[in-house]
Amino acid sequence: MFADREDAGRRLAAKLTRFKGPDTCVLALPRGGVPVAFYVAERLGAPLDLVLVRKIGAPSQPELAVGAVVDGHDPEVVVNEDVVAMFHLPKDYLKEETARQLKEIERRREVYLAGRPRIDLAGRTVLIVDDGIATGATIKAALRATRRAKPKRLVLAVPVAPVDTIEALRGEADEVVCLEAHELFGAIGAYYADFTQVGDDEVRDLMARADAWRSSEPAPPHSAS
Repeated sequence: MFADREDAGRRLAAKLTRFKGPDTCVLALPRGGVPVAFYVAERLGAPLDLVLVRKIGAPSQPELAVGAVVDGHDPEVVVNEDVVAMFHLPKDYLKEETARQLKEIERRREVYLAGRPRIDLAGRTVLIVDDGIATGATIKAALRATRRAKPKRLVLAVPVAPVDTIEALRGEADEVVCLEAHELFGAIGAYYADFTQVGDDEVRDLMARADAWRSSEPAPPHSAS
């Protein structure tokens, strides 16, 4: 069990030191992934940015992911066709919910980053970090959207996840680092002594503290010695 997200981040960072280098970037999934990613970025001396993903929930069960959408100039949408079929959802539902979640994504980007430019991921080693994975719908969307930015290497790094979810995601990343993978998996919070919800203020504070790394654009990979 992890004491809290800081503990998880520091322990995860210790497994990622081989990725330290001038071309490495860390992307966090808000909000819970930010404290974990902050300590990874701190250990690696890497700039920290966000990959904003919103779950598209089922009409009567909002916690059940019909799919997920990621921000960007050409937003990435991943749909769970089995859930769509289960609820007999019309195409209009997905279209309307996607538009609604994209508005929330833009609001969060402004709140968390206050207009800071995105980091150019092309040719970089990119680590995507969250505090844990359950179904994998949102992280799959994040990986696919990030892949389109043409990173040199795409790594998924999380403290805890189900075994089957990790195996299903291996094809989406060049490498997966997971400290604990469990066959019988409950809620992510069951693996933390303190899983207090992360608020907007904490995200803003951590991103501001990471500005010293974020504002220093990583050197292009070919300049590394």
